[in-house]
Amino acid sequence: MTTITLSFDNGPDPDVTPQVLDTLRRHGIGATFFVLGDKLRDRRHIAERAHAEGHWIGNHTYNHLVPLGLSEERGVASDEIARTQVLMGNLVHERKFFRPFGGGGVLDNRLLNREALSFLIDGGYTCILWNAVPEDWARPDEWVERALGQCFAQDESLLVLHDLSTGAMQHLDRFITTARDRGAVFRQEFPADCVPIDRGRLVRPIDSYLNQAA
Repeated sequence: MTTITLSFDNGPDPDVTPQVLDTLRRHGIGATFFVLGDKLRDRRHIAERAHAEGHWIGNHTYNHLVPLGLSEERGVASDEIARTQVLMGNLVHERKFFRPFGGGGVLDNRLLNREALSFLIDGGYTCILWNAVPEDWARPDEWVERALGQCFAQDESLLVLHDLSTGAMQHLDRFITTARDRGAVFRQEFPADCVPIDRGRLVRPIDSYLNQAA
């Protein structure tokens, strides 16, 4: 059986995120929204709606400008996480979900530096990665077929999409309907292989995601 977990990065967006929420509600699917602090600051009501409808809210840094693994200035990585966490307030899940910025969805040592890793462990965070990236931001009208191919090539998929104004999320309904027609089951919980840190505890190898020099 193919299972798919939906996640949305880089929001909230005033127009797109509500449309995504409407689609998820029609299909009865729970997802996770990894928000940016500088957007959450002025659009908190959108994240509150998502939370109220049963979706999980995660931290995706404050500015999303430089992957934390490339940050060499002391204090920057921890501040990127901490500022957003404060803004999230009562929207924070008990497991304190955090997703690093991957730079094009690539899983490599740009994800974290030693400061970020220590901050996540000491703070009891749960780090959520991914294993399906159809590049919806760059292929807004083509991502559905790419996502279906990636998801049905493995048993458990954690799909990264973006609630941004690219037009890509106009096809979310088609993706969900097609995936279900092919036998996929949607679930909110994350595949274990995509969770290297759970509540501050290392549960999967992390070295390949860590820049030891930064």
